[in-house]
Amino acid sequence: MARFIPQYKVPTAEPLIVKVLLIVIAVTFVAIFLLLPLIVVFVEALRQGGHVYIAALLQEDALAAIKLTVLIAAIAVPFNVLFGIAASWAIARFNFIGKSLLLTLIDLPFSVSPVISGLIYVLLYGSNSLIGHVLTSYNIQIIFALPGLVLVTMFVTFPFVARELIPLMQDQGSDEEEAAILLGASPFLTFMKVTLPNIKWGLLYGILLCTARAMGEFGAVSVVSGHIRGATNTVPLHVEILYNEYNFVASFAVASILTILALVTLVIKSYIEWRFRGEIKALV
Repeated sequence: MARFIPQYKVPTAEPLIVKVLLIVIAVTFVAIFLLLPLIVVFVEALRQGGHVYIAALLQEDALAAIKLTVLIAAIAVPFNVLFGIAASWAIARFNFIGKSLLLTLIDLPFSVSPVISGLIYVLLYGSNSLIGHVLTSYNIQIIFALPGLVLVTMFVTFPFVARELIPLMQDQGSDEEEAAILLGASPFLTFMKVTLPNIKWGLLYGILLCTARAMGEFGAVSVVSGHIRGATNTVPLHVEILYNEYNFVASFAVASILTILALVTLVIKSYIEWRFRGEIKALV
């Protein structure tokens, strides 16, 4: 006698009401927590007209903050790129003692509050510390100066490039590099002709994230900057000062610079994900 096998209906689609509900919830959250704040920034920045907006950006302290922010990013990001390439190449291509420890240390800035990291540098290089006392005797100032701002920015941003490249290089393997070396290519030529072209989009993605974080960092640079107006204030710190002085229009005008940076970062990120979807999947 044939066995009776019950037939179960496998759902292939969610009910329409569920789809609509999920879409409405997602759009509502995006509108409230992302779009509305962006709109408010530009509305408040332009509330008194375009001439006031431009004047706020061309104010001496604002220009100094913008230049300092760009300078910090221009110094910190290349160092992080070099570290990210070296670390990812070492981790993806070699087995060595302490490899797991290195991976853990790379993730350390993700788990440490930026304020705490800034405080650590103050305790390490401040005038009351042993290192700081020695540096002061040679008229070298780290804290409340550009070197301190660069150091803390490098600390909070150095995982970005490495963390984008490590999974990509592990997924690609080393077959092409080994073939190039066997054919007589030097290590430098192998890197320039084989490794770099294979990782260029992951590298660009990491640089993008690193730059955005470097220019928008607040907590760590706030601790080591000393809030010296026109000298050690970056754009986020200048925005805070203007807001605390009830100069709301100028505060939102300067904040719009960071908002535009965030939007540009999002557009470039979306372009990279669209054109090189396969490599981006390997990164995550």
